[in-house]
Amino acid sequence: MKRYAFGVLAYLVPTFALGFVWHLVLFESYYDALAIYRREIIIPFGLLSMVMQAAIFAWVYDKAFAVSAGSALSRAIRYGLGGAALSWSFTTLAVAAKNVMASVPNYLLIETAFTIVQWALVAPLTVAAFSLQPARYVRQTGTIG
Repeated sequence: MKRYAFGVLAYLVPTFALGFVWHLVLFESYYDALAIYRREIIIPFGLLSMVMQAAIFAWVYDKAFAVSAGSALSRAIRYGLGGAALSWSFTTLAVAAKNVMASVPNYLLIETAFTIVQWALVAPLTVAAFSLQPARYVRQTGTIG
């Protein structure tokens, strides 16, 4: 359970911190020019969404990547590519398809960059989080992270 909790945090903490700084500080004027977001964003909704994503992505990593063959680096790359592609499909493509905005190409550019940075942080942290396991787990399964 502790490994799973660390896996959730490995997604939640960097995603929330990066999302806040990226969207509301560093590129606030860029997003304002896109005219896509409401003036008063509802941060608790964004946080709840991220908690749900974190729980699901941690579960996926645990079931599909944690015990797979290969080095930690190869697991991070595979998980990062898969997670980024999935995230990009529902946070970038779907939003661009249905929301009114000043420039779809500019939105695709900034959100693609965000997704790349996000998963460059999340993937190695998730691998590290799932590598923190009790010796009993290693003895029982014969696998390490």
